[in-house]
Amino acid sequence: MGNTRGKGLSLARRLYKSRVFGLLLGLMCVSVAMYPLDPPLWVWSLMLFNGLVWPHLAFQWARRSSIPYRAEHRNLLIDAIMGGFWVAAMQFNPLPTATTVSMMAMNNVAIGGGRFLLAGTAAQLLGVGVGLVVFMPAFIPATSPLQLYACLPLLLLYPLALGWICFRQADTLGRHKRELLALSRTDSLTGLLNHGAWKDQLDLAFQRCKRQQQGAAIALIDIDHFKAINDTYGHVAGDIVLRQLSKLLKQNLRATDVAGRYGGDEFCVILPELPLFNAAQAMEALRERFAVLGYEQNPALKVSLSIGLAAYDPSHADATRWLDDADQALYEAKASGRNRVICNSDSKPRQAVLDSV
Repeated sequence: MGNTRGKGLSLARRLYKSRVFGLLLGLMCVSVAMYPLDPPLWVWSLMLFNGLVWPHLAFQWARRSSIPYRAEHRNLLIDAIMGGFWVAAMQFNPLPTATTVSMMAMNNVAIGGGRFLLAGTAAQLLGVGVGLVVFMPAFIPATSPLQLYACLPLLLLYPLALGWICFRQADTLGRHKRELLALSRTDSLTGLLNHGAWKDQLDLAFQRCKRQQQGAAIALIDIDHFKAINDTYGHVAGDIVLRQLSKLLKQNLRATDVAGRYGGDEFCVILPELPLFNAAQAMEALRERFAVLGYEQNPALKVSLSIGLAAYDPSHADATRWLDDADQALYEAKASGRNRVICNSDSKPRQAVLDSV
C-alpha cells in the first residue's frame, strides 16, 4: 500500500509541473481567443481559476488523497472536461481549438496510453456539451494573427516540456532497472557475482574459447575449515573473512578476470587467455596474501585457501565439464592436506603444477 501511494505521489509531482506550465500557456491561448467575444466577468474569473489556481488545487487534492494515483486520474479527467468546455466557449475557433485538443490528447497518451486517450476524449466531449448548453456558440471559421501568435507558445513549448518529463521518467526507470538487474546478479555480502551470474559468465567464456580457439583457466577457491572459524570466532568474524577474500580478488585479479561467490565459503574465478601455469602462479600468490592478511587481522586466526584449477579443454562438450575438472582439482587440494593449489590439466591431471617448478 505504501509503495502504491509513493508511486501515486511521484505521478502527482510530475503532473503538477506539466499542469502548471501547460495551463499557464493555455490561459494565454484561450484568453486571446475569448477576448473578441466579450465574455462576462464570471467567464474571465473561471479562466483565471482554471489557469492559475486549479493546478495547485489539483496537486493538493492528489497529495492528500489516500490513493494519489486515482486522484490524479480524476484530475486529468477534469482537465479534459475543462478543455472541452473552453473549445465550445471559443466558438470552435479552428487554431485555438486544434491546439487545445491536440495538447490534451498528447498529455493523455503520455500518461495512460490509448485507454486513457479514449477516457480523456469522452471527458472532452462532455465538456463541449456543457459549453454548448452554457454559451450556445456559433462557429468562428477564422483565426486572427494575434490568436495565432497566442497559440504558438503552447504549440512549441508544451510538447518540449512534456517530452523532457517523459525522457526523465524513462531514464529513471531505466536506471532503476539496471540497478535491480545488478542486485539480482550480485552477492550482497561480498559484492562479487552470485552463483547464477558467474555460471552465465562461464558459459560465455566457454563459447568464446571455442569460437576463437583461445585458452583460459578457471579456479575454484575454498576457505579451509571455514565452519571452525564461524564456530570459534562467530559468524561476524566469518563474514569478515569472506569480505577480505573478495577484496583480495578484486585487488589482485586482472580487469578481464571474472570473480564470483560460488556458494558458502567457496569462490570462483574465470581467467581468460591465461595459460594454466600462469593461472597457477596467480592463485598461489593469492593464497599467500590471504594467509598473511588473516594473520594481520588476528594473529590467533589461522586462514588458508585450497584452490583447484582447470584449463579450457576443446574436447569438452560444455562448460559443466570444464567446471567438473576444477572441482576435481579442488577436491584433491583438500584431500591432500589443504592450503595448496592443485591443477587439473591434460598433461598432468590432478597434479600440482607448481610443485614441478
